[in-house]
Amino acid sequence: MFSKGIHKRIKIVLLGVIFVFIVIIGKVFYIEVIDYKKLNSLANGVWSRNLPIEADRGKIYTVDGEVVAGNLTTTSLVFIPNQIKNKELVADKISEILGVDKSKIEEHLYKKSMMERVHPEGRRLTYDIADKIEALHFEGVYLLKESKRYYPHDEMLSHVLGYVGIDNQGLSGLELKYDDYLTGEYGSIQYFSDAKGNTLDRSSVYVEPEDGLDIYLTVNYEIQSAIERELNNVVLKYNPEGAWAIVMDPNTGEILGMSSRPTFNPNSYQDYSTETINRNMAIWASYEPGSTFKILTLSAAVNENKVDLLKDTFYDGGSVNVDGARIKCWKAGGHGSQTFLEVVQNSCNPGFVELGRRLGVNTLFDYIDKFGYGKKTGIDLNGEATGILFPLSRVGPVELATTSFGQGVSVTALQQVVAVSAAVNGGTLYKPYIVKRIVEHETGQIIEEVKPTVVREGIISSDTSEKVRMTLESVVSLGTGRNAYIDGYRVAGKTGTAQKVSNGVYMRGNYIVSFMGFLPANDPKAVVYLAIDNPKGITQYGGTVSAPIVRNIMEDVISALDIEKQEGGTEKEYQWYDKKYYSVPNVVGMSKRDATSSLKNFTVEYSGSGDNVISQSPEENTRIPEGSPVRLYLG
Repeated sequence: MFSKGIHKRIKIVLLGVIFVFIVIIGKVFYIEVIDYKKLNSLANGVWSRNLPIEADRGKIYTVDGEVVAGNLTTTSLVFIPNQIKNKELVADKISEILGVDKSKIEEHLYKKSMMERVHPEGRRLTYDIADKIEALHFEGVYLLKESKRYYPHDEMLSHVLGYVGIDNQGLSGLELKYDDYLTGEYGSIQYFSDAKGNTLDRSSVYVEPEDGLDIYLTVNYEIQSAIERELNNVVLKYNPEGAWAIVMDPNTGEILGMSSRPTFNPNSYQDYSTETINRNMAIWASYEPGSTFKILTLSAAVNENKVDLLKDTFYDGGSVNVDGARIKCWKAGGHGSQTFLEVVQNSCNPGFVELGRRLGVNTLFDYIDKFGYGKKTGIDLNGEATGILFPLSRVGPVELATTSFGQGVSVTALQQVVAVSAAVNGGTLYKPYIVKRIVEHETGQIIEEVKPTVVREGIISSDTSEKVRMTLESVVSLGTGRNAYIDGYRVAGKTGTAQKVSNGVYMRGNYIVSFMGFLPANDPKAVVYLAIDNPKGITQYGGTVSAPIVRNIMEDVISALDIEKQEGGTEKEYQWYDKKYYSVPNVVGMSKRDATSSLKNFTVEYSGSGDNVISQSPEENTRIPEGSPVRLYLG
């Protein structure tokens, strides 16, 4: 009996031991085979260290493919303090190369951290400095790739693009607005070390960074270049307090160009004041628009059948009395009897007071609202202002009168352009936008594409819009906008001269002069607006200062958009001081004497010998300014 009991217990113990071994073997199998990846990942997490590699920021292009925001590859200095044996030597050599105090480097070397980025002393290093550090071969001292934002055209589009900080984050403009798209994903060099930072004998792993997405703008490079050139000339010639310009496609809302002064270079944004950097005057500045606002009053009056521009007449005696307030015309003594078409051509304030009276408060302000004044346009840029309008409860006869010709209201340049575009495109208000599409850099795949957005349709009828275009074309051909005229092209527009306000009082001799133009007048492809704040050394009128500058921009618009010459339109009524244009006649086959007589309006140059003309340059029917050279080839 005793022997049986012992054997039984031995069997139980043996079975227990076998079971324990089976459990242990099963656990080892589970760890080594089934749970290996998870545990290995956890172990690597304890041992692994990452040296971050910065991704390139997405590039920004104009619609025609010009890079306006790119990247430069630089390097950044990183310490692994526990791997550095001789910190004193490293501090001496690195501080000497970087040209900084040794104590600055020691602050980084003696920090209790696994990895220490030398910031800001070791950021965005030149290749020359990086090569010197690399040549030292110090253990624990690393140089990592960094991407630095670079703007190849310096000040061009600066307020639109904005700028980025030292960590490549967008801080203003499109760089801030679209930062999530432009910012890429960091890569890394993964190495392995123990708790003290000593490198383990294992190979490193390279994780490639993922670059940000590229952005294509609606901006046309040639048009933008023209705007920048002309604004630079404005600053040199007139020393204004500010200037800004916008070109927009009236049929889509696409911004074809935008810039303002003062400007800044985003490559060296630290050298400029916060006000200069953050104030995109084309969308931020609110001011009384002056006579360019009359386009709205004109559109409303025609659309409401309150005026027949050709038949209705108005007598301007130089001023008009409204509720005891005397409102003057810019021309002393007035314009006398005139049709309302001539009221617009002459930019006659009393005539527009009459149009405002015919419309009434509710109707005029209803159109002001429909055209988008008093609220943001919604453009995809930061810093847009809303403007200021009279509350209807405060609009009396005087406020109605002044609003009708653009005084007493505050608007932005962009609001003006958007509203006028609706007035001349048939009555459709578009939301302006400046980013056209977002693209994956490597594949070219379009991630997002922006389409035109209609805010409101039918503000005015297509018939009204046609009459407004015809009227504004006559302003350029026959009225105050003559200096914007381009021979052979149907240009339309309106001048503006607005007295500035300071502390509720109008300033003497201090104006914002502007011009709103578009072309072709019969089928608008571009609306161009320019405003200059207090130009010095010249009589401050929109027609004399701003109109010729808009003309220069429009000539580049014609080239950029390949706009053809237009037949018809209102022929310019030349003044004695205007540059006259004539068509070159065909003189091929004529004698030298007869050809010279036919070309009396030009300077004739001869080439070759003989008495008969065998060819000419320019060809027949080419319109050129009076006195221009015409070369005749004789044979």
